[in-house]
Amino acid sequence: MKSIIFSLAIFCITLLSCNTTKSIATTDNGLQGTWQLNYITGPRIAFNGLYPEKKPTINFDLKENKISGNNSCNQYFGALLLDANKINFKDAKIGSTMMACQGLGEATYMKTLEKVDSYSISKDGKILSFISGNIEMMRFEKVISK
Repeated sequence: MKSIIFSLAIFCITLLSCNTTKSIATTDNGLQGTWQLNYITGPRIAFNGLYPEKKPTINFDLKENKISGNNSCNQYFGALLLDANKINFKDAKIGSTMMACQGLGEATYMKTLEKVDSYSISKDGKILSFISGNIEMMRFEKVISK
């Protein structure tokens, strides 16, 4: 009897974990694809001064539950941690390449990303906002592949 209950419990846990992963991976919430940063809160340096050569990007791969991008200098990558409109970069175990970078752009981007706790996408699907509490921390434009 105990083995039947134990087997049933394992089956239920497996079933629940499979459904959770499936719902995240198959949900089309508009995030899929590449976005380019066009606003960041906080720094006293103008946006174009912070990112004079290359604007940061973020790419969402919903099928693989992964993020990647460029922080204006180095490539970064990590897990995609979503729950409805909640997003967690702090626990995403983000790694990056290690090229030497000038200026404060890279550090500002990565530190701000860790503060984000939710997101919203404009009705037309072209603007992605990262939010902390009720404050828009970052704003991205959808990159249309040509």
